Amino acid sequence: MRVMRVTSCKLVLPIFFMVAVTLTSAVAVPKGWAEQVEIPFDEAKVFVELNDTDGDLGFHALIDGEAWKLLKIADPDDVVLLEIQNAGSLRQQGLTELSFESAEPSFDELSPESFFDRFPEGEYKISGLTIDGDEMRGATDFSHVMPAPPKILSPVAADCDAPTVVESGDLTITWEAVTTSHPMIGKYDGNIEIVGYEVFVERDEPTPMIIHGINLPSHVTEVVVPGAFLALGATFKFDVLVREANGNKTSVESCFEVEG
Repeated sequence: MRVMRVTSCKLVLPIFFMVAVTLTSAVAVPKGWAEQVEIPFDEAKVFVELNDTDGDLGFHALIDGEAWKLLKIADPDDVVLLEIQNAGSLRQQGLTELSFESAEPSFDELSPESFFDRFPEGEYKISGLTIDGDEMRGATDFSHVMPAPPKILSPVAADCDAPTVVESGDLTITWEAVTTSHPMIGKYDGNIEIVGYEVFVERDEPTPMIIHGINLPSHVTEVVVPGAFLALGATFKFDVLVREANGNKTSVESCFEVEG
C-alpha cells in the first residue's frame, strides 16, 4: 500500500508542475503582445514613368495609410531600396502619405535595358510601423510592360524650338488612342489594358507655370484648353500621358504658340 501511494504521488506531481509552468509562462507574456495587429496600407504602388520625347525612365512610388514612423520598400529579391525612419517630433506625429520619383537620366547615361535590370519585375514589398508600434504590410506587382506613346494629332510641332502657331481662344488637343505596348522599350504584352490619360499644359513664356491639368478615362482622346488659360501666356508646352492598368505611364511632349 505504501508503494502504491508513492507511485500515485509521482504521477500527480508532474501534472501540477506542468500547470504551474504554464501559468507562469502566461503571466510572463509582455503586455500588449496579444493586442498587436497588422494594418494594410490604403495605397501602395511602385511604377515606371517614361518620357518618350526626351528619352528617359523614372522609378515612382505612391504610398498612403495610417500614420507611420518607419517605412521600407524591398524588391522581389528582398533587397531594401528605401528605408525611412522619422525622428524627433515627426516620429511622434507620424507620416501618412509618400510620393516620390527617382532621377531620370537620359538614355545616353542609362539605357532602358540597364534601367529594367536595376529594377526587376515582380512583387515589391512595402512595410512599416505605425506610431503606436503596429506593423504595416503591403505588396504591389511591378511590371516592365510600358504603354506605347500617344500620337498627337493636333496641335503638331516638329519640336519645341519651332512651336506650331494656334489661334487665340479655346484649343482642342487630340491624340490617337493607345492600344499596344511600347514597340521598343520594356516588355511586349499583347493584352495591354489602357485605363486613362493625363494632360498637362504648361506656360513656357513669360515665366514657366502649369496652368491646366486633367485626368481622362481611356475612351477620351481629346481635351479642350479654355482660351482664358491661353490668354495668360504666349508659348506653351503640353504633355499627354497614357496609363496602363499596371500603373506604368508613357508621356509625349509638344509645344505651341498662341497667335498674336
